[in-house]
Amino acid sequence: MALIEEADARSADVMRLRVELYHQSKQWRRLAMAGESLADLAPEEEQGWISWAYALRELERVADAQDVLWRAEPAHGKTSAVLHYNLACYACLLGDLKEAKRRLAMAVKMDDEFESSAWDDPDLAALRSDGEAGNDVKES
Repeated sequence: MALIEEADARSADVMRLRVELYHQSKQWRRLAMAGESLADLAPEEEQGWISWAYALRELERVADAQDVLWRAEPAHGKTSAVLHYNLACYACLLGDLKEAKRRLAMAVKMDDEFESSAWDDPDLAALRSDGEAGNDVKES
């Protein structure tokens, strides 16, 4: 017996639950699929986009993760600090330190908690070793 009715299996509510479950259990391929489905079902919500991109990054598909967030930016770029923070991480991993610094500054301007996160995030190591992460982040 199925616990979720077939008609409900592709609803945004069920996709939100799947996204949480797959994220918590580190099932990246499934998270990528569920995140994409949630982004399609509820594009006005950032959770699907962020989760989809995060899963792709965990699958070492950084350029694809970046593309997902670029697609989400028109709807969420003015309000989502995590979108800009993740774009900073992806840019850094792809070697674009100037863009990484710009995106990190945007994230910190929206939510200053990201400044302390940047010091420990391995995705931003190249910024730190290049001397680009630090107190000057808010000035960009």
